[in-house]
Amino acid sequence: MRIWRRGSVAGSGQPFWRDRRVISWALYDWANSAFATTVMAGFFPLFFKQYWSAGVPVSDSTLMLGSANALASLVVVVLAPLLGAIADQGSARKRFLLYFAMMGIVMTGGLYLVAAGAWLMALALYVMAVIGFSGSNIFYDALLPEVASESRLDRVSSFGYALGYLGGGVLFAFNVLMTLKPELFGLADTSAAVRVSFLLVAAWWALFSLPLLLFVPEPARAPRAGLGGNFINGWRQLRETISRLRLLRQAMLFLLAYWLYIDGVDTIVRMAVDYGLSLGFDANGLIVALLITQFVGFPAAILFGHLGERYGTRQGIFLAIGVYLVIILWAYQMSREWEFYLLAVAIGLVQGGIQALSRSFYVRLIPRDKPAEFFGFYNMLGKFAAVLGPLLMGAVSVTTGSPRLSMLSVALLFVAGALLLRQVDEEAGRRQAQLLEG
Repeated sequence: MRIWRRGSVAGSGQPFWRDRRVISWALYDWANSAFATTVMAGFFPLFFKQYWSAGVPVSDSTLMLGSANALASLVVVVLAPLLGAIADQGSARKRFLLYFAMMGIVMTGGLYLVAAGAWLMALALYVMAVIGFSGSNIFYDALLPEVASESRLDRVSSFGYALGYLGGGVLFAFNVLMTLKPELFGLADTSAAVRVSFLLVAAWWALFSLPLLLFVPEPARAPRAGLGGNFINGWRQLRETISRLRLLRQAMLFLLAYWLYIDGVDTIVRMAVDYGLSLGFDANGLIVALLITQFVGFPAAILFGHLGERYGTRQGIFLAIGVYLVIILWAYQMSREWEFYLLAVAIGLVQGGIQALSRSFYVRLIPRDKPAEFFGFYNMLGKFAAVLGPLLMGAVSVTTGSPRLSMLSVALLFVAGALLLRQVDEEAGRRQAQLLEG
């Protein structure tokens, strides 16, 4: 049975933020958050409406964007558990992370080549990029136990999200400046600047992925059997994991809760700009609001790591869910652009915190010798939730003609998730996981 390290470096006792392995692991969040911020939350929904699908009715473009997000998430849903099992069989988490990251990087750079009006090609590249982004995160999350002691899970997990907000925000700020003042960078217009920003995201993602690949350990747990052998063993392991999950009742209960409330989080992240545009807000103002979220999210994610250690990880998640419910009610009735800025601050305060604490809470409920395999299920449920959320918003918008009602519907997911989370017994979950280790 594998034991947890007593410090971020075995036997050293130095602060986790001075450990090269922790920094290298967290820098991957710095790397791929550029895609989450500049592409997923910012420029793609904006550019899709105003450039690639110009002239298409607002409700239709919202449905197309929601459907693209749902399709990408559905692919991850299907692949995630098997990929996790295969990666653990061959101690290949870093290899699979590299494969998916490269797919996301190449597809993101390819958006530069898509011409105006080519909405289908834009959506196709976007779907592949999201699959690469989401797939790589399965293996990134699974490397957390390799760099953090059990007592520091909350802080290290939150540190990763904090660096993600900062790194994504820094590049996003540069890209926004480039779109506002394209002439300063020798670009013809805003459209050219947005297209160049996709290339910059791809380069940023590739560059800052290198430390994780070089310095984060991945101890071999079994002799490598080759890809074919690992695939067969992965299928066998997946069947065993599904049967064992029935014994991990607290982990299963948490996964159901996570499935619901993270749906609300992901939907707000992916559809916020689209929602603001539907209300008639200025596009530049919406981009500024996203920047606010990024830079507020940096210290807030670190703060949530401390809150989780002091008051309990689950209590921190409850706090974030409560804030999200207030955000949704406020968004439902807002009519002025300055309110969107305040919402951006509120989202930044809790977005990284709820994601980081959910990840560290789950680590405590699963066997420690097969993290990628169990994080496959974690990401599967998270992405399956994202299949429903964007579709829900799009369907309600088309059916009622009201983007406000589509936003309000998301509150149901947070409430249901919180009610299930109340039923999770963390200590019982730890005991159940320990019985299956080895």
